[in-house]
Amino acid sequence: MKERTHDDAMADAFRKDPAYAVELLNSILEDGDQGELLIALRQMTKAFGGVPKIAEQAQLNRTQLYRTLSADGNPEIRSLAAILKTMGLRLAVQPISAEVAHA
Repeated sequence: MKERTHDDAMADAFRKDPAYAVELLNSILEDGDQGELLIALRQMTKAFGGVPKIAEQAQLNRTQLYRTLSADGNPEIRSLAAILKTMGLRLAVQPISAEVAHA
């Protein structure tokens, strides 16, 4: 039996259950761990057709997208929004609690 990498397994999980991808991204964003965010985005990119397809749909340079999603990447909001849009997702701001929303 051929062994799958963790990234391949996660890409399969995201393809089968996009809601899981949303839940995971929100959890990572809440924690603020950029390294984890980039790993998840690389895995999601694989799930949604790979870097060439995502780069084309997001109107980003393929090399730029590889760099953006690398371990040392630092995506701009514009790039992050474009990448997520190709996956049917968007960035959103939500109140932490009801008290913050009414303060």
